[in-house]
Amino acid sequence: MIDGQTGAPQGCGLSPLLFSLYTNHCTSSHDSVKLIKFADDTTLIGLISNKDESAYRREVDRLVSWCSGNNLELNAQKTVEMIVDFRKSTVPPPPPSVMDSPITSVESFRFLGTTITQDLKWEPTISSLIKKAQQRMYFLRQLRKAKLPAQMLVQFYTAIIESILTSSITVWFAGATVRDLSLSKW
Repeated sequence: MIDGQTGAPQGCGLSPLLFSLYTNHCTSSHDSVKLIKFADDTTLIGLISNKDESAYRREVDRLVSWCSGNNLELNAQKTVEMIVDFRKSTVPPPPPSVMDSPITSVESFRFLGTTITQDLKWEPTISSLIKKAQQRMYFLRQLRKAKLPAQMLVQFYTAIIESILTSSITVWFAGATVRDLSLSKW
């Protein structure tokens, strides 16, 4: 993750736009490594084939150098690496480092509101969505007890509950198991 130390203040509405404009020319130089930027977050995704991670490591080093050369400071505490590897027995490679700090290796992380796990299972994301929806159902029940018109209750459900349940559905739905799809009762 890149934390900008220059420019607009943290939380300013212009910050994501300015970051996008400022980092627009920061791109990946290798086909097997994708650089994804959203607001003020940057994610590198590397496909490592034949145990050759040199392209990935070069891109990490290149990104660190680019940030340094453009007055952006990487926050090493917020920078993580997650390895997805379905081979039977693997020895994870040593993590790359950012500014002489090794990157923490994690089993899952949140990316744009969706929890991605090493085994690419969607249960943590779906459980989180269901929990949020259940918490908001309380308010729907309170509105129903207050005898609000049905149309307003439907509007509340659509805006406050359904929007949560469908927020990242295009990401996880195809990979969800039948058990995961207990969400569909909503």
